[in-house]
Amino acid sequence: MSIKIAVTGATGRMGRRIIALAFGDPDVEVVAALETKDSASIGADAGELAGVGRIGVPITARLDADFDVLVEFSLPDGTMPCLEECERRSRPIVIGTTGHSDADIARIGEASGRIAVLKAPNMSVGVNVLLRLAKQLGATLDAAYDVEITETHHRFKVDAPSGTALALRDAVSDGRTSAGAEKPTMVYGRHGRPGVRPSGEIGIHSLRIGDTVGEHTISLGTLGETVTIGHTAHSRDTFAAGAIRAAKWIVDRPAGLYDMQDVIGDGG
Repeated sequence: MSIKIAVTGATGRMGRRIIALAFGDPDVEVVAALETKDSASIGADAGELAGVGRIGVPITARLDADFDVLVEFSLPDGTMPCLEECERRSRPIVIGTTGHSDADIARIGEASGRIAVLKAPNMSVGVNVLLRLAKQLGATLDAAYDVEITETHHRFKVDAPSGTALALRDAVSDGRTSAGAEKPTMVYGRHGRPGVRPSGEIGIHSLRIGDTVGEHTISLGTLGETVTIGHTAHSRDTFAAGAIRAAKWIVDRPAGLYDMQDVIGDGG
């Protein structure tokens, strides 16, 4: 029996690709495609908008269909209503939206005490392997190694730094503190005359260029050598495929807060 998924942000770049890939996956079925009530696409067929032909699922502003898991890629303001609906129905949710406030994150954590919540800044399997490596590098290379993180996205992205860049920051920081070092300080871009680079600092830099899907690089360098690792997304399908994989994984999980590390670590 296929897993019934509801998709929010259904007409966005990610929503359309999730619907398209789900259409070709015999294990999942899109049963609801949601957008804001003022969307010009209300009533249109979700499959036609995604480029796979008519699937009989209209774009709606209300979630009336029965579903097994909700996949949420919208804007931070759109996450909370989806979370509340999943709580009301006791259904799991996969959250790919980034840019949440501290209050939103606290609310998501609270909900995870009642339902299964998977929140990840990046659904790519490759990026989540990169996060593991970043933590290992942070633990192995001490504060003598400067850390610089660069992320590049399309001109339409509204938050900066990206959620993935912040996750890389946290991975290195966690690695450093787990090895007994002090928590690194952070700097977001530099200008003017900031002076000599202090030891133990993590620099994060954001670029917004054209239609770049997503590029992340982390470099750790000391006098004599630099270690650089990174990830480039060639299309949004890598994120959409990861989101569908996450939906399959979480559907029968108990209440709790999960991320893509749980999915790939479990072989899901």
